[in-house]
Amino acid sequence: MVTRILVVCTHNSTRSQIAEAYLRRLLNDRAEVYSAGTDPRGIHPLAKAVMAEEGYDLSTHTSDAVEKYAGQTWDYVITVCDSARESCPYIPARYNLHVSFPDPSQGDIELFRQVRDAIRVWATDFARQI
Repeated sequence: MVTRILVVCTHNSTRSQIAEAYLRRLLNDRAEVYSAGTDPRGIHPLAKAVMAEEGYDLSTHTSDAVEKYAGQTWDYVITVCDSARESCPYIPARYNLHVSFPDPSQGDIELFRQVRDAIRVWATDFARQI
């Protein structure tokens, strides 16, 4: 049985997109991984740039509303920012988790790299645990 994971942040533009990319690669065929936002705004160009530095192409990713995934069966629903945790409609899952990463959207590429690196460490640990 394949594990189903939904990663949620506010705009589905950076943090949830990065987490989705890492988890997809780390878990490969062991999981289906998606991301969504409570107020989707499109993928941030600097998120694409910092992930490209590590060999990830986010050009095929979409910025989706969390409502798109309501009513589906999930093993994990993971919020990756405090705002999404507060405003995300409840989506039932075997495990509802929260981890908070800073919002890099008002920063420069270095801040995006720092957030990317923090998410990579978290995603690697998470993938080992499940």
